[in-house]
Amino acid sequence: MTTAEKTVRDLALENSAATRVFEELGIDYCCAGKKSLEEACRIAKLNVDEVITSLEQAAQSAVPQQENQRFDGPPLERLIRHIQSTHHKYAREQIARLGPLFEKVCSVHGGRHSELLDVRDAFKGLAQELTAHMMKEEMILFPYIGRMKEAVAAGKPLPPAPFGSVQNPVEMMEHEHDSAGRALHTMKRASNGYCAPADACISFQTLYNALAEFEADLHQHIHLENNVLFPRAVALEKGH
Repeated sequence: MTTAEKTVRDLALENSAATRVFEELGIDYCCAGKKSLEEACRIAKLNVDEVITSLEQAAQSAVPQQENQRFDGPPLERLIRHIQSTHHKYAREQIARLGPLFEKVCSVHGGRHSELLDVRDAFKGLAQELTAHMMKEEMILFPYIGRMKEAVAAGKPLPPAPFGSVQNPVEMMEHEHDSAGRALHTMKRASNGYCAPADACISFQTLYNALAEFEADLHQHIHLENNVLFPRAVALEKGH
């Protein structure tokens, strides 16, 4: 299989530096990770050969990952802990931080820059959905995956699931990830790629910089769930 034929998901898993390239080029490697690189480039209106060259250069210059930084092999429990302690924690902290910052910036600049109000509304919706989403994962899906892993390790039957197959909540979480991806797209488009206008104050610039960082982290967050954790959980259930 050529590089162009590989899925964006597989390229991101094979080469950690690929996610940085995808971020810079606007290629969706989390929600749309099942698309081939060729298809993803066509959607983003990019030359696939040039993107492949960028991926190869990034791989050559990247610092080799330490084993404990790779998530395609270690126990599911470790991956779940990482997602919760790193990405869920970060998301909650930033939601708490950015809400008041939005209100401050909108009160000063909203009259001249109405796009700020659109970005704020999209962020509010995303924050509400993401908060409920993470709670469902932490209270229902993640604990069940942990119990499945324990049962398999002990050679016991899988624990009964109130949702039938683990595939059911996985599909729901992926659907909600798609919704989050659409909200991010709306925010980025309305903010001109999080590019603050010439008259932006420090708070305005800080807001847009923080939103860009929030988007990058959420992309990595969704990538780890959609492309690593969920497929492994489904495979664990099917293989039992």
